[in-house]
Amino acid sequence: MWQPPILDAGARLNPLKIALLKWYLFETTTSAPVGSQPYGVCFDGANIWTANFGDNTVTKVNANTGEVLGTFKVGAQPYAVTFDGSNIWASNQADGTVTKLRASDGKVLGTFPVGRFPGWLAFDGQNIWSPNGPDNTVSKLRAIDGKNLGTFVVGTSPIAVAFDGSAVWVTNYLASTVTKLRASDGTVLGTFAVGYGALGIAFDGANMWIANRNGNTVTKLRASDGTVLGTFPSPPSDGPYGIAFDGTYIWVSGDSYVFVLRASDGAQVASHVLQTSGVAFDGAHVWMAETNGNRVLKF
Repeated sequence: MWQPPILDAGARLNPLKIALLKWYLFETTTSAPVGSQPYGVCFDGANIWTANFGDNTVTKVNANTGEVLGTFKVGAQPYAVTFDGSNIWASNQADGTVTKLRASDGKVLGTFPVGRFPGWLAFDGQNIWSPNGPDNTVSKLRAIDGKNLGTFVVGTSPIAVAFDGSAVWVTNYLASTVTKLRASDGTVLGTFAVGYGALGIAFDGANMWIANRNGNTVTKLRASDGTVLGTFPSPPSDGPYGIAFDGTYIWVSGDSYVFVLRASDGAQVASHVLQTSGVAFDGAHVWMAETNGNRVLKF
């Protein structure tokens, strides 16, 4: 259920929030129409991008104004997008490929094969990592030219990836685990049990947070050794999906609710009835894809 706005302690620390008078944690300020069935969301430093699964496109939205700046064709059933500092990468689930677009103008620079049904991508500073669900692998592509540098076995049905500065973490949806790999060479450093249906994953600077879609929980693991530091319930029957860190709070999307946890202790500080999937933080605001509404929302 809707909760009243909560005074955001982060506003005292984040000058972007102060300048924009963002004194409250939960407030929808902007929405923008995008393509059909948006799932993945990312930020390129100035703009928000969505992967539009239903019409084989990605949409670019000005993060300041919410103006749609362009919609660009990619492969079949794009599911996720990530930014490498200059370019946007989209995973095309039905093609088993990823498409690289120049962020400045949306020009397609290449399309590269990975495994089957590539999921939520991550950039490690040099390379793009793609989880390949039915193959139980992740692919590592060199970002400058898309060359495949290796394919590595992880758990069952990997679906999302996050980078912690030295290691890549992969959520294994059907195994309800996460796998940690050394980014430099793909060596598996550990596999750790989390909740049922591990899906979205985010790094808070010290810990990994995992949205457990089928378990209606969120798990916090210490990134250094994979120790579980807490498991926190979602609102009832929510199906947690995407997850992002805003510097103070963990934002979680789901089938029925958006909810917010305090990163320090996992306490739930806000929730709102709303269906959403992908999540991204732009330095001052959180953006979520409303898949069923064909739009992206700014909080």
